[in-house]
Amino acid sequence: MSSNEVVDLRLEATNAAYDNHPVARMNDHVVRISVMTEPYFWHLHPDSDETFLVLEGALEIEYRDRIVRLDVAQLTTVLKGVEHRTRPIGDRSVNLTFEHAAASTVRVGP
Repeated sequence: MSSNEVVDLRLEATNAAYDNHPVARMNDHVVRISVMTEPYFWHLHPDSDETFLVLEGALEIEYRDRIVRLDVAQLTTVLKGVEHRTRPIGDRSVNLTFEHAAASTVRVGP
């Protein structure tokens, strides 16, 4: 992506339960857009915080000890190393996520 490229974030409906792909890079970070129609598995990122911004619908971020709900135009950050899973509230949610470009995802048990 070039520095003057315009990225259109409007998305068509998808049949995938989870579609997540990069839309921009900035310094050593990546911005991803995700469309969720089903919950994502429990995981953590050992080497990067992860910030979520809801564009459409609503999103729950479940931690081992609490649940955080995000509505449109709300954001929160999951700190690196913290176990969590995400799920749409309703039919689907569309979110931007911001994280280190080299971030890894480690699946953890239920």
